[in-house]
Amino acid sequence: MSQYTLFEPLVWTISDLTRYIRERLESDKNLQDIWVQGEVSNVSRPASGHLYFTIKDRSASLRCVMWRSAQTRQVYRLQDGDAVEVHGSIGVYDQGGTYQLYVDLIRPAGQGILFQEFLRLKDKLEAEGLFDTALKKPIPAWPRTIGVVTSPTGAALRDILHTLGRRYPLAHVILAPSPVQGEDAPARLIEALLSLQRIKPRPDVILIARGGGSMEDLWAFNDENLARAVSASGIPVVSGVGHETDFTILDFVADLRAPTPTAAAELVTPDQVELRLSLAEAADTMVYRWGQLSQSKKQQLSGLNERLMRSNPQVAIRNQRQRLDEIERRLISQVRHFLQLRRLGLEAFSQKLVALNPHAILQRGYAVVRDTGGVVIRRQRQVTPGEKLNVQVSDGVFGVVVSENQAAVGEQND
Repeated sequence: MSQYTLFEPLVWTISDLTRYIRERLESDKNLQDIWVQGEVSNVSRPASGHLYFTIKDRSASLRCVMWRSAQTRQVYRLQDGDAVEVHGSIGVYDQGGTYQLYVDLIRPAGQGILFQEFLRLKDKLEAEGLFDTALKKPIPAWPRTIGVVTSPTGAALRDILHTLGRRYPLAHVILAPSPVQGEDAPARLIEALLSLQRIKPRPDVILIARGGGSMEDLWAFNDENLARAVSASGIPVVSGVGHETDFTILDFVADLRAPTPTAAAELVTPDQVELRLSLAEAADTMVYRWGQLSQSKKQQLSGLNERLMRSNPQVAIRNQRQRLDEIERRLISQVRHFLQLRRLGLEAFSQKLVALNPHAILQRGYAVVRDTGGVVIRRQRQVTPGEKLNVQVSDGVFGVVVSENQAAVGEQND
């Protein structure tokens, strides 16, 4: 009886198989540092900041992921339909069971050398601090003169002039013409920029602009000397080169980057429609506040006028004059009353004097007898017989001689 050894095949779990494939792919050095070319589709930018897209050719497609940390350093803005070259490493997404490319760099297809030069210069100038926000000069809110560096025949100039005329026709525009493409364009752009800084009065802000194009078309704006000239400019410089997805070294070194020439003109000027509305609102506010202020000042003036009237010397004089008149009337009345009382008293006293007047007594038949010395004789014993006396009656004085009988009688009576 023969014996057989049975070997059962290894049965993998999906997780184990996926992990095995991922480890094999990630251990292959050729797949961890690769460039892949293709057409972009299904671009997705979730709130997480990561970038998801697919690159494809005629017969195959490859899912790609760019983490947020790499996305923030990316200059080129990806869009569906772009032909690109992406760099990264191959890995496996375990939950989906699919392999994908983890991207750390994206560049337009066919521009690898230019793009590498762009990144080199960008890193160099950034390390020198030419992109620091602390160096950015503020853009004036109300520019009186705007300098423009661009081609005199390009659409960018027409767009800028149209936008400025529509938004802020008060601004004076000075064109410094320069080619915006070609070998001599960087030097001419620098010359135009410097010429605007030499004129008097100088522009308040300078726009450097051109329309969109390929990386080769925009390469003049990636010139190192131009970047340094813009950084050293004493006048704020706004870049408006290409379309929204285009980036140049000028965009990083300029004081303000605009996505298009039209946007550059909009960013440096206020809108006259908004200004008119603001002025109308300001006028209404001013009228309202002026009315409030006028009413307040009228009330304040009225109060001050009342205080002035109360403290007016003429008013005080009139009041005091009236008071004096009242005092005078009261004084006259009191004096009259006093005099009347005194007159009545005087009359009563006079009547008493009349009643006590010796002459009045004499008129009633009485007489006053005085000796020759003028002493009034009140008693008989004051006289002696034969003494001369003066008798005063109501109409005169006459003399008499005391007789003996009269003296004797006087002594008996005493």
